[in-house]
Amino acid sequence: MAPKIDPEVGCIIPEPGEWPIDPQEHVEIREDRLWVDGCFDFFHHGHAGVMLQSRRLGDELVVGIHSDEEIEANKGPTVMNLAERVAAVNACRFSSKCVPHAPYVTSLPWISHYGCQYVTHGDDITSDAGGNDCYRFVKKAGRMKIVPRTPGISTTDLVGRMLLCTKDHFIRSLTDTVQGKEGHGGEAERSARGKQMEQRIREYAAAPNGKDPYVAVHTFKSKHRSPERRRSSVVKPADNSTPTSASRDTGKGTFTPLVPGLAPRPGQRIVYVDGGFDLFSSGHIAFLQLVTALEQDLGRERGWYTATARHQRVAEHGEDYAPAYVVAGVHDDEVINYYKGINYPIMNIFERGLCAVQCRYIHAVVFSAPYTPSKTFLYSLPTTTGDEAQAQAPDAVYHGPTSFMPSTGDSDPYADARALGIFQQTPSHDFQDVNAAQIVQRILDRRVEYEERQRKKGAKGVGEGVLRREEMEREAGAERERRMREVEGMFGA
Repeated sequence: MAPKIDPEVGCIIPEPGEWPIDPQEHVEIREDRLWVDGCFDFFHHGHAGVMLQSRRLGDELVVGIHSDEEIEANKGPTVMNLAERVAAVNACRFSSKCVPHAPYVTSLPWISHYGCQYVTHGDDITSDAGGNDCYRFVKKAGRMKIVPRTPGISTTDLVGRMLLCTKDHFIRSLTDTVQGKEGHGGEAERSARGKQMEQRIREYAAAPNGKDPYVAVHTFKSKHRSPERRRSSVVKPADNSTPTSASRDTGKGTFTPLVPGLAPRPGQRIVYVDGGFDLFSSGHIAFLQLVTALEQDLGRERGWYTATARHQRVAEHGEDYAPAYVVAGVHDDEVINYYKGINYPIMNIFERGLCAVQCRYIHAVVFSAPYTPSKTFLYSLPTTTGDEAQAQAPDAVYHGPTSFMPSTGDSDPYADARALGIFQQTPSHDFQDVNAAQIVQRILDRRVEYEERQRKKGAKGVGEGVLRREEMEREAGAERERRMREVEGMFGA
């Protein structure tokens, strides 16, 4: 039997049993169930922003994702494959359901099958290979809603940073930037931009409905300059002995709340994870999923999911909740650049932090977290302290297997967590090798295609310095090794 074809779009309308995900039978169309679709190539906070704005319009948000083949035919090559893009969308707290292989030109039979009355999209134009509006049939049917596009971020911008090795996106101090003390422009412009950034952090910290409080957000300011910032000014003792405690970063500092969010609930284990989260890829997401799954397993062992325990939580707190409360520390741009070189991170701390804030596996975020989570820092986390006398460390500190920094001896950033008996290394996963450096290499491997894509987007000077990037990547590898030895010798960190 010949497949059904959408007469307007020309795509196949699957039969029951052939839809990419359930339901396989048509469901009732509801006005509070919305559809948004797109490429969602290496996930950034602009993607989360359109999902946040869309989710605020209803109770459910179905997210369609185009296949690699359809994107290449209409737009150019993707950076991330379909499985990686699906992982990113599923990790967004504002998405209710992810539908892979959605048609590039939005099809009314597809959105109707999944019970969506309206389609949402940002206020920018998306066209197919023929230059036609991808939403023309939805608009004609009166089933389109436009939401504000998130300014200042796009896949094109990020690819440009990779190809041109620019650093002007770096932020030295997020706190100063939010307060209008750092950044380009005059005082009024910096102040306005800072307020917009703070508001965006607050919005992205919302619950799945896009409205209620959820993620707690803090910034951390160390009492001492980090080893990375002191590397050029500290003189090692003449006898080559270890520097005194006065030259060490002890982990002391001040936490400043940005967004109140929800505090840990009774019985929840407190879990700490940290990292750069650059280009917030499937590698980061799979790690966070593993942490969640491991804590769920521990929850089962301690009877968290029994009917009695669930009933008690609902009776006492009005709702059920997860067995673990995950706190994510996000490192500064300067710290990441010190270890990785070139123009890493590709996303600045604000952009990386927003990606962490919107993730469904995270309950609290600490901006500017130190590279080394010392005992003092861990004991002072806002989520683990009540009275000072009752301060305690998190129940677990998780990190994935990595060869980026040594994991033994004085150079181990997690030495204190190991000493406290709370360090846990997650097993490897399917996206283990997906990180910012690997994503950049994908761009370099197909640079001719991406340069052409950038030109079509109006990006300037994309051919300049691209070949230099590969040489810089090789140089950065040797420099990273040198700097790791330097930090180990000077600071034992």
